[in-house]
Amino acid sequence: MCGRFVVAASGSELVGVLRIDLEGDDLPAPSFNVAPTDRVAIVLDSPKTEPPTRRLEAARWGLVPAWAKDPSIGSRAFNARAEEVEDKPMFRQALIKRRAVIPASGYYDWHTEDGVKTPYYIHPADDSPLLFAGLYEWWKDASKPDDDPHRWLLSFTIMTRGSTGALGSVHDRMPLFIDADYADVWLDPTTDTVGDLLDATIDAAPALVDGLAMREVGPAVGNVRNNGPELIAPAR
Repeated sequence: MCGRFVVAASGSELVGVLRIDLEGDDLPAPSFNVAPTDRVAIVLDSPKTEPPTRRLEAARWGLVPAWAKDPSIGSRAFNARAEEVEDKPMFRQALIKRRAVIPASGYYDWHTEDGVKTPYYIHPADDSPLLFAGLYEWWKDASKPDDDPHRWLLSFTIMTRGSTGALGSVHDRMPLFIDADYADVWLDPTTDTVGDLLDATIDAAPALVDGLAMREVGPAVGNVRNNGPELIAPAR
């Protein structure tokens, strides 16, 4: 799974990697301990232009579907099992038209043995960006006036699949990794073979595991109030 991650680069540093056309306002600052409900920058292709405009936008972690009564539902939807999204009402429509890429520096996961949880930091060995396949939604707060800039909430979820390779020794789930060269295909909102696209993305993810490194880190990452580069330092 993915319950915490690191975004050590600023929005402008991500533009060249994924060929961003438009950067949103008020992009979040780098963070070494992103937790559910936090805001981070995500990449999406807007379907309202032809060709679609690739945007880097601030979004809240935890998907809030358009039909939700309030945004609290998002706290339970920060991850989505890739094998199930086609059948889940929470994610089905976003999979069809609203796919996202979430750039990160790495992520944390916890290995549990004999009741003891040990955190690990997992990241590309060459320090290149790590890209997660995700879904996004826009939710309208009907209690706010039309001219309120905060009436619309952009939110997202990170997709996961079964772990492979060395990652399986830490946790049985891992984020659905995506290659930068494949991002164009994943983000394209005009794709009409979504099932085939999802299957291909799930199948391709294990090939990216070999390029990852992992190390045990200290327990401080478990507290969401802690945030700094010391969190990714080796525990020993």
